[in-house]
Amino acid sequence: MTQQTPLRRVALNLAATGIPVLPLRPGKAPFGNCHRCAGNACGGRPNMKTPGPCDCPSVCHAWAAATTDPAILASPAWTAAWRRAVCVGYHPGAAGLTVVDLDDAAAVAWAHATLPATRTVPTTRGEHWIYQGAMASHNAVRPGVDIKSTMAYARYLGPGAGTMTALPDVVHALVVKDPSPARPTPRSVSVPARSGGGQCPHRTPAFLERGIAMAEQRITQARTAIHATVYGAFLAVLSTHGRCSCLTDTHVARLFTAAQAKGETARHCTDAWTNARTTLGL
Repeated sequence: MTQQTPLRRVALNLAATGIPVLPLRPGKAPFGNCHRCAGNACGGRPNMKTPGPCDCPSVCHAWAAATTDPAILASPAWTAAWRRAVCVGYHPGAAGLTVVDLDDAAAVAWAHATLPATRTVPTTRGEHWIYQGAMASHNAVRPGVDIKSTMAYARYLGPGAGTMTALPDVVHALVVKDPSPARPTPRSVSVPARSGGGQCPHRTPAFLERGIAMAEQRITQARTAIHATVYGAFLAVLSTHGRCSCLTDTHVARLFTAAQAKGETARHCTDAWTNARTTLGL
């Protein structure tokens, strides 16, 4: 019978409730790839939201390795990792959760004044506020505040206190508030008109609608290389519609929404859009 370490017992209990877990080594960091998976040579899927990126029996791929499978958690490779681990990590987004990580007393005071009450967990320097609902992760949304949800991991520091409440709009707004030229939101993106009046050469609005729908589908169905897929979809839309007057901010917002649903941040979307425009000379 495999001996259970205290951390692995905690991990198994969390996994039984549907929370994907992983061991964290000293420095609160995930275990790195094994030599077989170094450089993602195994074909793993580090951009995917789902755990279990490859068949490697080791604890590879950081947050993407988080699992609820007791057989994996009890495997020899993972058992060895649990013996070396210093704490349990989990993938909040895969469990339908968002952690607002408050890193100091000033951030905690801001949260008490701004955010709706929810379950709170004390940390070394601040608190984790945990909400029901997932969103894209984003660091430094304001001083001392990170958002950990999809494609990220958080430390498990205990059950916390208070009743968990639904993810509020004010947390979503932290990612897109105060747009600037370097980090505009989808609504701030504009498409230059074609010289000579910007008349649309397309014979029917359905042509544009099909193009946007195809780009949305391409992004939504992506299973690997999410960043590259988003950029390629943006490039395809702009190459056809970027120089006429038919492409609106509403269309752009649809594309950004599809990308963000795959885990892209608002900044990633804006960067991909800007790079595609630059490539096309728009």
